[in-house]
Amino acid sequence: MRPLRFLVPGTGPRFRCGGLQVELQSARLCGGLAPTVELVSYRQRELDHPFLSDLLRAEPAPGQALWIVSWGFDVPKLLRRLRGRPLAYHAHSSGYGFDLPPGVPVLAVSRNTLGYWGDRAPRSPLQLVPNALDPAFTAGSDQRRPIDVLVQARKSSPYVLQQLVPALRARGLRVEVQSGWVEDLAVLFRSATVYLYDSADYWRSVGVSEGFGLPPLEALASGCVVFSSFNHALADSLDPGVIAWQLGCGSLELDLERITAAVARPELYLPEPARLATLLVGHSETAVRQRWRSALQAVNQHWDQLQAGASPLVSPAPWRLRWGRRLSRLRQRF
Repeated sequence: MRPLRFLVPGTGPRFRCGGLQVELQSARLCGGLAPTVELVSYRQRELDHPFLSDLLRAEPAPGQALWIVSWGFDVPKLLRRLRGRPLAYHAHSSGYGFDLPPGVPVLAVSRNTLGYWGDRAPRSPLQLVPNALDPAFTAGSDQRRPIDVLVQARKSSPYVLQQLVPALRARGLRVEVQSGWVEDLAVLFRSATVYLYDSADYWRSVGVSEGFGLPPLEALASGCVVFSSFNHALADSLDPGVIAWQLGCGSLELDLERITAAVARPELYLPEPARLATLLVGHSETAVRQRWRSALQAVNQHWDQLQAGASPLVSPAPWRLRWGRRLSRLRQRF
């Protein structure tokens, strides 16, 4: 097993987001699965972590480490800088538009992302490594829930913020719209009865996908009733009317009726406990750590083969496939 290096732009407040939290958590879960596991920054120099440029100057390719690249918009540039070195793409979202060089493995965080790269890079080694739920979200539920409806402003649609929230408040419900960074999100979720998550408009506006959709799972684990959109990777785990409820379901009036009813009688809208437990156990840190173990074994074996002289498989470009079909039809006709 090669030493592991997780590439992040930095770890300070400037880079705080779900993607950074996932990489920090992944590096922690991989502790003990490789000889060493370290974070490497590449935009901002940090006292506690090595800097990419320094390592590349000091270690000629291919080097000993396996590099994990994840920051979507930076991936093409990072792949060029790491050419000739063992690496894998930890794919959170999809839709960035770039292609991977032949032989680059993909560690997809969702089936939605796995399917995207299974189509775009069908000859690359593919692994499914879901994100893990922090144990804090499954540590039990407080009895008192002073917030009727919780909304996180980031990624919420104009419909939720401008129409639904005012209408819910007009009905007398206690609605909290959270913005900014929250140090203890688990406490906030356990204070709410209903959680709203509507990210479809946000992701359409930026042109990429909801790569995993961790907040609805965190809310479910915390005992919330979840009303959500079902775009991209949200459809991996949120079964409409079974695990969660559709938000923006045809009309404002229907949303108001169902959310009000869920606040009054949450037990009628919560998922069946055994079904929810089955969903959550697959995202436990124990289960995800085992996924990482299997994925890293496969990726290391792949790079062993390439460094021993094997050639990576290459999928034909789409235009070649289309012309091949046309030529085949012409041959059959004549």
